Amino acid sequence: MKRTIIISILVAIIFIPGINWSHFGVIIPSDDIISHKDNKRVKLEIKFMHPFEWQLMNMEKPKRFGVVVNDKNYDLLSELKEKKIKNLSVWETLYSIKEPGNHIFYVEPMPYWEPAEEKFIIHYTKVIINALGKEEGWDKEIGLKAEIIPLTRPYGLWAGNVFQGIVKFNGKPVPYGEVEVEFYNPQAKIKAPDDPFITQVIKTDSNGIFTYAMPKAGWWGFSAINTADYTLKHQGKDYPVEIGAVLWVRTKEMR
Repeated sequence: MKRTIIISILVAIIFIPGINWSHFGVIIPSDDIISHKDNKRVKLEIKFMHPFEWQLMNMEKPKRFGVVVNDKNYDLLSELKEKKIKNLSVWETLYSIKEPGNHIFYVEPMPYWEPAEEKFIIHYTKVIINALGKEEGWDKEIGLKAEIIPLTRPYGLWAGNVFQGIVKFNGKPVPYGEVEVEFYNPQAKIKAPDDPFITQVIKTDSNGIFTYAMPKAGWWGFSAINTADYTLKHQGKDYPVEIGAVLWVRTKEMR
């Protein structure tokens, strides 16, 4: 009886209007700028989660994972290692920097079924690491179905800097689209005074460009959501597919 009551309460909480359950694809590297004096081995953590609330979802092995360096696309899917956190799967790998240039890491996950919203979720996620001083190409478009192209160099950022990007879906800018912004908040150490503080919401302009000033040092995720032009089946029924373009950037305190 007690178990039934607890389950009922949890289900009710999930469906309460107004609670923010923003999902983010996550790629967090151990560093975003690799200089000649730094360790050339970079650890990358890949997750699907609510980053501010520090709530993980189970993530199947991605469909694609790779890196674009100097116009070359390297498939790294076989390099991923599964890790369990409270019986939920996340993924990680070690990557050795071998050449100068911007390293654009990307992941295309398997569709995630979200029962609370009755839809599938696919977030095409990127992070950009600069290596050994060569900076050309940080604004390169790599051809994902949904993609945020940085208009501000996505590294070497101070807390308080403004970041701009252009949202593209099927290769075209998305005017007046919503962009969700969340802080990567390990162990949920920072507490939000109210739900709207958890996920910041901004919109692109008529050219698909968004602007946001990051107030704190750490990793910031930008997620632009669109709806796919196809559906996927779950238990014999067709459901919509949320397509996210996600980009992560890091800020540091000026001391």
